[in-house]
Amino acid sequence: MKNFYVLSIILLCSLSLTAQIAVTTYRGAFEPAPATMWTDSWTNFDPKNANYSAPTVTVSADISVNTTWTAANVYSLAGQIFVVNGATLTIEPGTVIRGNIDPASKSALVISRGSKIIAQGTASNPIVFTSGKAAGSREPGDWGGLVLLGKGIYNTNGGFNNVEGFAPTSSTDYRMKFGADASLGEVADNTDNSGTLKYVRIEFGGVLLSANNEINGLTFGAVGSGTTIDYVQCSFINDDSFEWFGGAVNCKHLVAYRGIDDDFDTDNGYSGKVQFCLGVRDPSLYDATWSAASGASTSEGFESDNNASGDISLPLTSALFSNVTMVGPAYRTTIGGGTYPAGSYKRAARIRRNSALKICNSIFLDYVEGLHIDNTGSAPNGGSETNVANGSLVFKNNIVAGIATASKIAFINTTGNHPTPALDIPNWFTTLSNNTGLATAIPSTNILTRPYDAVGTVYTGLDYRPATGSIALTGADFTDAAFTGTLATTDFNLTDNSSLISYPNPFSTSFRLSFESASTDDVSLNAYDLTGRVVESHKLNYNDVNNQEFGTNYQSGMYILVLKQGEITKSFRVIKR
Repeated sequence: MKNFYVLSIILLCSLSLTAQIAVTTYRGAFEPAPATMWTDSWTNFDPKNANYSAPTVTVSADISVNTTWTAANVYSLAGQIFVVNGATLTIEPGTVIRGNIDPASKSALVISRGSKIIAQGTASNPIVFTSGKAAGSREPGDWGGLVLLGKGIYNTNGGFNNVEGFAPTSSTDYRMKFGADASLGEVADNTDNSGTLKYVRIEFGGVLLSANNEINGLTFGAVGSGTTIDYVQCSFINDDSFEWFGGAVNCKHLVAYRGIDDDFDTDNGYSGKVQFCLGVRDPSLYDATWSAASGASTSEGFESDNNASGDISLPLTSALFSNVTMVGPAYRTTIGGGTYPAGSYKRAARIRRNSALKICNSIFLDYVEGLHIDNTGSAPNGGSETNVANGSLVFKNNIVAGIATASKIAFINTTGNHPTPALDIPNWFTTLSNNTGLATAIPSTNILTRPYDAVGTVYTGLDYRPATGSIALTGADFTDAAFTGTLATTDFNLTDNSSLISYPNPFSTSFRLSFESASTDDVSLNAYDLTGRVVESHKLNYNDVNNQEFGTNYQSGMYILVLKQGEITKSFRVIKR
């Protein structure tokens, strides 16, 4: 038996690297009330006026040995600081790190390949990376941002590159490299571990390095799935809030707040799983240098490329996003008097250059345009449009609302290489993909509880949960092939030496349990619907738990089950189709 449990631990830990997606009935990032929003307590929607203590420690040299930053100090980054030589930088909960007050320093923190950051805050004591300027005077681009570099797969330039915006000092300067250098005999590892970010805020990043070249809020360069990213907010970033260049890191609970360029940008074969994201745009914050002739990209919610040339280099960018809520800039301009240039703010999602991105169970409100499938690039036979036809590009069970022009809710560009036959986007968008919003320009009202205040100028105290009677309360679906092997049906706790799997989940007629425990005590199992009513209750002999069918009398919907055995308590969700 002992060997069996050891084997179970190994198998379940391996599964945890890929089983990232929780099954929901609702669409968007948040459960309906009375569940609280997962943004509560650790986020800050008014960081410009937050009071941060003055720096007490200036960091001016690379970190090459294991180092800990404590909440007793406030750290100032004198310039571009690299964690190198396999060192681990540990940052304690509640610690504040500030960029240099002089933007010319281009201060940033870069975790180089083989090194790690362990920045594990708490909901009550998040870790904050922010501007060095005083309250009230902070602006996007005050400093750089946080950069994680790993040894994962990168689908161009031989799998190895310098991170965007950084130039090596010599041919042997590997501090800003990511991916695997084949000339050194390196092999890419998409399970590479760059550490942990949990309950972390990154504010006022995106310092300008050169024309049209800024640092993102949080940059991932070929970061592997061994890295933990959970509860991270990027606010007032002068470039993209989050950008992934290759790799396979999985992320949950991300907030992109009032950024300048894209909220979520995926490139170069990124293949991770991302769930529960909030994006909020401000119509008064945009790239003022943008023009049709500038060469700069427009501001999108999602932007996704396979690579810059749009070729078919493998692996294709194929990340899966689920349960995203995106609140665009357009509605606030009608009620708050804000302005935005028609050319700078554009689409809820622009999928282009042969990307095979996947977005499901999400909400997009009040953008100038909705979903744009863009065939620009060098890929033959239609690029991303072809990826729609072969099922590798997925946009399913989403809500697109508040788009003024119905023809711009979902569309393809008229130029580029179109496959034969060309994509029938109305049929694909509604009939085949079950999205809401193409036939008519549906309003964004009554979908979320309070995504705007009365005059559209306040961003604090808002409620992004589905409204009473909202179409977002239902409609989520996790049966697409994109979710194969990703659903989090395993509840595993190393401390009680037990494992629990429910299968199938979602189910049609009934489900079973696979429960293993070091104890043979009797088990109680109670199932609750979302009103708290008990719909099924059992007292079972331990040997009978795995020999019984459950859920045979459930109606369609979500149920919460609680299994107890002595001191062991496990709760999990099941979905009846």
